[in-house]
Amino acid sequence: MSIVNQNTVNTLRFLSADAVQKANSGHPGLPMGAAPMAAALWGGVMKHNPKNPKWANRDRFVLSAGHGSSLLYSLLHVFGYKVSLDDLKNFRQWDSKTPGHPEFGHTDGIEITTGPLGQGIANAVGFAWAETHLAAKFNKSDAKLVDHYTYALCGDGCLQEGVAAEAVSLAGTLKLGKLILLYDSNDITIEGSTEISFTEDVGKRFDAYGWDVQKVTDGNDLAAITAAIEKAQSVKDKPSIIEIKTIIGYGAPKQGTAGVHGSPLGADGIAGAKATLNWPHEESFVVPQDVQDARTAWLATAQSWEDDWNKTTAAYKSAHPDAWKEWEVWQNAKLPIDLDNWDEYWQYEGNIATRASSEVVLNKLSKVVPNLFGGSADLAPSTLTIMKDRESYSAKNPAGSNLHFGIREHAMTAIANAFAAYGGLRPYVAGFFVFSDYMKPAMRLSALMKLPVVYIMTHDSIGVGEDGPTHQPVEQLASLRSIPDFTVFRPCDTKETAAAWAYALGKTDGPTALVLTRQNLPLLPETGKGAYKGAYVLKDSVNPATGKPDILLMASGSEVELIYNAQPILKDAGIHARVISVPSLDVFDKLSDSEKEEIMPKAVRARLAVEAASTFGWHKYTGLDGDVIGIDTFGASAPAPSLFKAFGFTVDAVVERAKKLV
Repeated sequence: MSIVNQNTVNTLRFLSADAVQKANSGHPGLPMGAAPMAAALWGGVMKHNPKNPKWANRDRFVLSAGHGSSLLYSLLHVFGYKVSLDDLKNFRQWDSKTPGHPEFGHTDGIEITTGPLGQGIANAVGFAWAETHLAAKFNKSDAKLVDHYTYALCGDGCLQEGVAAEAVSLAGTLKLGKLILLYDSNDITIEGSTEISFTEDVGKRFDAYGWDVQKVTDGNDLAAITAAIEKAQSVKDKPSIIEIKTIIGYGAPKQGTAGVHGSPLGADGIAGAKATLNWPHEESFVVPQDVQDARTAWLATAQSWEDDWNKTTAAYKSAHPDAWKEWEVWQNAKLPIDLDNWDEYWQYEGNIATRASSEVVLNKLSKVVPNLFGGSADLAPSTLTIMKDRESYSAKNPAGSNLHFGIREHAMTAIANAFAAYGGLRPYVAGFFVFSDYMKPAMRLSALMKLPVVYIMTHDSIGVGEDGPTHQPVEQLASLRSIPDFTVFRPCDTKETAAAWAYALGKTDGPTALVLTRQNLPLLPETGKGAYKGAYVLKDSVNPATGKPDILLMASGSEVELIYNAQPILKDAGIHARVISVPSLDVFDKLSDSEKEEIMPKAVRARLAVEAASTFGWHKYTGLDGDVIGIDTFGASAPAPSLFKAFGFTVDAVVERAKKLV
């Protein structure tokens, strides 16, 4: 008995509607309309194994329209994942496995966190992109370790978001033939008919993007949907979109209207839908016996897919032992080298910009970390993020690992999240720091999912110079520091940059941003692994009369040079200052109270922080008696040295302010 049948479809519909009804919250419209395409995909075409949701060669599925999560949870239950009926009954409740939108790492079988519309489409592009790279690196003529499809289900709302347009344009350029997008085309959004805001011909748009385009006119036709997916699978040189015309809230009294988009159907609405769809079960949360029996048979098929892959793997190990060892290195979260004890990693010379420091460090790492995979939003010549011993990725050369995202910061970041969630890759992406504003929604999701994406953000301050305030970041440091579980490093020289890279690659439970300068900075003799603490003492001077410093000087990045050079001048004036480099407030905050006290003793109340950015957040460290030299206005267009002087970032200004505090 096939699990792809009308009874399974209606089971998915009513489990979803019942979950929303019990929670009195959620979106029943998409599940009621899209259940047939979901059943056809999950039960007939997609290769996955609920007994091992992390099986490496499984097909990936992304519900880009994450508000329809009750459908995804119903699929997970019906197909045998660890989502029970009780979990469905606990939809959107505290500590539930079934939160309002799908969450990666929280629920069995969820590949990526979706919710903000359009993100999931970009994530799917990332999964498909990752598949092509690992396939190119590891597949052999006699054995394919990596050979699967990526599917995404989206709605009208997803396709209106700019991030989706960025991502699908890039997917067409890269010819990601194993990417298949199912478009739940129901012509309804929250405000009503799409006629008020979205009348484009989606098929023509995707054709222009270089996608294969199909249309299924009846969203309830299981055979037609299956045939369309199978046809899309046969298209090897283009990603595919299948527009499937559906009726939102199908079967309910308010079907086809915005009234079923984001509100429970109500008892009468569910009863009406049951009557219309000939669903004979008056009770809620029913999985009929024939659906359960079909699941049992289907699970055996699902296990056979993984069993076949395991046989391929065994043959691969035997025939290609070196390649298999490399595969294991790529799949291991632990770095293949101990950076702390690699002497060459810590040896640098010369005064260079920290963006150039990062380039030097990255190119050391590229020789010992084979699965580094990343690039820039068309800014590599400025962000200095090319691995010089690697080739560029393209449709013709998927083995390349230098990536070119084009001018698509938002999609780049969402795609990188998928790289990290996919496994086997260590992704980094790069851009000008001011454009983190374009990246922020997906950066936030990096942190929410605890994905170890490395962000290389250059041109970090008014040091950008002549490009002016549109390109000079001011509030962006405070913005990124405010994201929970997001680590920000702003190193002051090459050794601190090396420490920041080492920290970022050693961190497996969240993203890290490296915020880097355009202008040259001195290589200070005292810097290095102390940066791992987030803040550490570079130079110290103790007042003999009190046994402690008179003032704490603290700074990050380019401003460390200022406090470093101010200290001897203050000492000549009889003021004893401790110089503290603070490359990462986030890391410093995680130290124990005793460790913090050793670096910033509470007894020293005179404190001065210096940073060419918003002062927001620094007062936590300077206290009521301290002060901050920062920028709480926008910048200006002028050469960088003129700007730093005009905005008060000079040694003389630091000395003057410190004297006033003491």
